[in-house]
Amino acid sequence: MTAVAGVVLAAGEGQRLRPLTETVPKALCPVGNLPLLDHALRRLAGLGLSGPSTVAVNAAYLAGQVVAHVGDRAHLSVEPDGPIGTSGGIARLRSWIDGRGVLAGNADAYLHDPFRDPGKDIAALLDGWSGDTVRMLTKPCFPGDTGGFSGRRFAGFSLMPWRYVRNLDEVDSNLVRTVWRPAEAAGDLELIPYEGLYMDTGTPADYLTANLHAAAGTVLTGPSVRVTGDATESVLGAGSVVEGTVTRCVLWPGAHVPAGESLTDAIRTATGLTVQI
Repeated sequence: MTAVAGVVLAAGEGQRLRPLTETVPKALCPVGNLPLLDHALRRLAGLGLSGPSTVAVNAAYLAGQVVAHVGDRAHLSVEPDGPIGTSGGIARLRSWIDGRGVLAGNADAYLHDPFRDPGKDIAALLDGWSGDTVRMLTKPCFPGDTGGFSGRRFAGFSLMPWRYVRNLDEVDSNLVRTVWRPAEAAGDLELIPYEGLYMDTGTPADYLTANLHAAAGTVLTGPSVRVTGDATESVLGAGSVVEGTVTRCVLWPGAHVPAGESLTDAIRTATGLTVQI
């Protein structure tokens, strides 16, 4: 089998997710009480890709937080002058990739496949791969969506051979332009169906929806949560306190809902920042 390196693309500013990402990089925003970046790392680990020799993470916006969070779990590539796009980020890792294929995933992708073991739900990208084609995990396009690929749209992860990666430039560009469309034109693009749920968590509304899906109609609690009020269908981060009422909410670690307050369809951080959906 062709050697493959895993890459988690975590350099973006998350502008659509503001104000949540004003002080926290998008990749570290928690879904189901686990940072999005860790969901991606676990998914790669489920395919046997773990550690700095086989997995890399790129960082740019608030890079120090990403670097500290990843530690020695992956090779780190910091883009000091700001994000240079998905293509530029892969290009900057070229010497580390060193001839291998690349299984790249967006840190903001939320995937859930109830029919496969966690971490194995993207295994179809690798199954029977010749090492020569570009593969893309896909879902059917929404009605009216004309920006996809043969009626399908990207679902968070793609697999690229070295021959497509080796000539990428370290400039601000994206994989759509430099890899996926050229592969499509050359007849080298394989669209791999994903049967589970895929969500781009790029907006507060979608981010909340992904968290509520992870909670699966229950109250999902982290360590040291204190609830003296009432919580329904919510995700409560470590050390959060609910003295009032929360319904379909996400509380980040250390967040507080005081007695007498009723919060519905909202996200609250430890600083008291509240995003109402």
